[in-house]
Amino acid sequence: MSSTIYNHRSLQPTGPPAQGPNQHTHNRLNEAFDTIRQEFDGLSSDLGILRNQRDEYESKVTSQINELNIIRQSLYELESQHGKIRLQYEEELSRLRAELHAARQGIPANPPPHPAVGPASVGPSGPPAPPASVSGVLPATGPGSYSDPYYGRDRDRDRDREREKDRERADREREREAREREREQRDRDRERPVEVREPKRIKTERMKGDRPDHYSPSLVPGPTPKLPAPAGPPTFQGPGLPPPPSAHAPYPPGPGNPPPSGPTDPPPTSSSLAPVNNPSNGGQFPDDLDPHSVPPELKKEGSDWFAVFNPKVKRVLDVALVHTLMHESVVCCVRFSADGKFLATGCNRTAQIYDTKTGAKTCVLADETAGKAGDLYIRSVCFSPDGKYLATGAEDKQIRIWDIAKKRIRNVFDGHQQEIYSLDFSLDGRLIVSGSGDKTARIWDMVDGSSKVLTINDPDSVNNDAGVTSVAISPNGQLVAAGSLDTVVRIWDVATGMLIERLRGHRDSVYSVAFTPDGKGLVSGSLDKTLKYWDVSGLVNGGKRKDATANGKKDLEKASQCTMNFMGHTDYVLSVAVSHDGQWVVSGSKDRGVQFWDSHTATVQCMLQGHKNSVISIDLSPAGNILATGSGDWQARIWSYQTI
Repeated sequence: MSSTIYNHRSLQPTGPPAQGPNQHTHNRLNEAFDTIRQEFDGLSSDLGILRNQRDEYESKVTSQINELNIIRQSLYELESQHGKIRLQYEEELSRLRAELHAARQGIPANPPPHPAVGPASVGPSGPPAPPASVSGVLPATGPGSYSDPYYGRDRDRDRDREREKDRERADREREREAREREREQRDRDRERPVEVREPKRIKTERMKGDRPDHYSPSLVPGPTPKLPAPAGPPTFQGPGLPPPPSAHAPYPPGPGNPPPSGPTDPPPTSSSLAPVNNPSNGGQFPDDLDPHSVPPELKKEGSDWFAVFNPKVKRVLDVALVHTLMHESVVCCVRFSADGKFLATGCNRTAQIYDTKTGAKTCVLADETAGKAGDLYIRSVCFSPDGKYLATGAEDKQIRIWDIAKKRIRNVFDGHQQEIYSLDFSLDGRLIVSGSGDKTARIWDMVDGSSKVLTINDPDSVNNDAGVTSVAISPNGQLVAAGSLDTVVRIWDVATGMLIERLRGHRDSVYSVAFTPDGKGLVSGSLDKTLKYWDVSGLVNGGKRKDATANGKKDLEKASQCTMNFMGHTDYVLSVAVSHDGQWVVSGSKDRGVQFWDSHTATVQCMLQGHKNSVISIDLSPAGNILATGSGDWQARIWSYQTI
C-alpha cells in the first residue's frame, strides 16, 4: 500500500491580494479610460445636437430663400398688374373727363375715341387740355342751358373746383413720376455705367452693378419687355463682349449701320449669297403671341421661368431647369467639358467649375498675382479635350492655362494687345485659338508655346473696326472662323494661316460663331437680331479653299453661301451653339430669351425665358441634351432638353 502523504493539495492563502504598485496603476488607467469615454460620449452627443441644429438652420435658410423668391415673383407680377390697371384707369378717366366737359359745353358730340395705349400714353402729361372749340357751333341758349346766369355762377365754381383738382392731381402725378424716373435713373446708372468708346478702338462697359432689374419672366400679355434704352449712344450691356459700333458719328445705312427704325431683314441677295431658305409660315413666333392664350400643351412654367412652344409647328421638344448657379458678378461665359460632366463659368476675377449632375462647385480658379485694382472679368473659358486643363481669357490681354487638379497656372500666353473675348481648343488638344479686340485671332501651340497670328487688314472693313468677338475651330482642326465687329465672318486655314473666306450678309456686328458637328456648316449670331447658317462644306475638302486662295479676293466671297436666316429675336443675338447631334441651333439674346431652332428649317421650336437680364453666353453639352446659360443677372443656369 502506497503512502498518501504526497497526494494532498497545498493550501493557498484566502485573504485579499496584497496591494502593490502594479495594481494601483491598473486602477488609475481604468478610471482615466472611463473619464475619456464619458467625455467622448458627451462630445458625440453635442456633435449630434449641432448637426441637427445645422440641418435645421439650413432648412430654414432654404425655406426663407424660397419664400423671398416667391415674394419677389409676386411683387413683379403685382407691379405689372398695377401698371396695366393704372393705364386702364387713366384711359377711362380721360375718356370720362372729355365726355363730362363736352356735356357741360352742351356739345352733342360722340364720345371721343379711347387714347392709344403705348409709350406715349404712359406717364404724366399735365392737366388734360380742354377740347378744341368746334367751328360753327353756337353756345346753347334757353332756360335749361349753361348760358343762363344762374347756372353760369355754378358752372364757373364747378370749373374752378375741377381745374384745381386737376392741377393737384397733375402735380401729384408729376412728383410721383419724377421720383420714379430718378429711381430708374439711379438703377440704370448703378447697373450700366456707360463708357463711350473712341472710333476704331474697343472699350467695354463694366457692369459692376448689373443686378436684376424690375422684370420677372412670368407669363404676361404682350411681347417680352425690352431693357430701357440709356441716353446717348447705344452700349452693350455686360462685360462679356465688346459694345456695338456706332458710338461715334453715324454712318450712312449699310451692313454695319442699319437704319435706326428700318427693317432688320438682310440686304438683297448678292453674288455671294445663295437663295436663302426663309419659311414663310412657322419660321418664328407670331408678333401678337399672348403667352396667356397659349394652350397648356404649348407652354411650360417653373417658379421663375417659362417656355413657350411655337403654335405654328408640331411640338417635339421638352425643356426643364436643372440647376441655378449663383455668382458674385455678371456671368460672362459658360462652357462644358468634352464629356459633359463639368461646366466652367467666368465672372469677375474668377473662373469656376461645377459638377453638371449635382450643381456643386468643385473648383475656383483665381490668379492671386493679378493686380487688385479695378475689375478683371474672365471673358472666355474653354476645357482641353482631356478635361485636365482650363483656358481662360481676360481683360488683361493674357491667356492662362490652368491645371485643374493642382489649381495652378500651367502656361500664360501673352501677345494680344487688347481684351480676349473668345477661346477654343482643337479636338486633339494641341492647338488653342483666341480672338481679341486687337483685330487678330491667334493660334497657340500647347506644346511649344508658339503662336500664329491671323490678321484682319481689309481696307474696306466697315468703320475699320474689325475687333474679333468670337472664334471657333472646325471639328477636323483645319479651319478657324471668327466673327467681328465689322459684320464679317472670316475663315482661315490653320496650316497656312491664310485668309480663305469672307462671309458677308449680317447688317451689324457678329458676336458669336459655331461650327456644326460635321464641320460642313457654320452658324453666326449678330447684333442685327438674326442668326445665319453658312454652307462651308466646300472648304472642308480643301478644293475650293485652294482655288479661292489662288484666285484672290473675289473668290473669297463666292466659295461659301448663306442658306438660312433665323429671325425671331427682338434684340441683339449674343451667343449661338449647335447641339451635339446637329438637330438644334440655340441662341441667347439681349431680349433675355433663349430660342431653340430646327437646324434644317430655321424654324423656331421653343422660346425659353429664365433670366432677368441679357443672356450673354450659352453652351450645349457635347455629350448629352444639356444647355447652360450665363447672364447679366449674376446667374448661370443648367437646363435639360429632350425630344418628345
